[in-house]
Amino acid sequence: MTLPRAYEDQLVERAKQDAEAFGELYDHYFGQIYRFVYSRLHEQEAAEDVTSEVFFKALRAIGRYRPSGHPFSAWLYQIAVNAINDHYRSRRPTSSLESAIAVPDPQRPVAERVADSAEAARVWSAIDSLPPQQRMAMTLKLGEDLKLAQIGQIMGKSEGAIKLLIHRGMIGVRQRLGVVVSVEERA
Repeated sequence: MTLPRAYEDQLVERAKQDAEAFGELYDHYFGQIYRFVYSRLHEQEAAEDVTSEVFFKALRAIGRYRPSGHPFSAWLYQIAVNAINDHYRSRRPTSSLESAIAVPDPQRPVAERVADSAEAARVWSAIDSLPPQQRMAMTLKLGEDLKLAQIGQIMGKSEGAIKLLIHRGMIGVRQRLGVVVSVEERA
């Protein structure tokens, strides 16, 4: 559930001076951001740590926040995407022998590859390498299973623009994974 835009804007302005107002933002958005982070990390402790980091960064930077026509949650999601990327960068790579020798079938549809846990890390890595707008749209669609209208509201874009970002993102992921992309798909 999103806050009414005018109320949210007022609450954000108050949060710049009042910790209680920031607490209300925290209470409202914590579950949403935690689910998003957990959907990417699949580890409760890491998701809790990263979500706490997101809100700590938001609290430190709230004074510099300027409404840009997007909901406040879009700013939080962007902080979360960056914090998730930082988390992955800071971890040492670990892999099992089985996953190191497994040879994936590059002709399988991308949606099936996401469902396959052995391929998930590779797919998310490809998504993480997309341009920021495509990465965010793809993450909200695949990681949060949001509808196009919801993603559009978060990103401040029309449903058509979101559909195009996801379409281009899927093409980018397929190319990064070595899946042959037909000329019709690129159009």
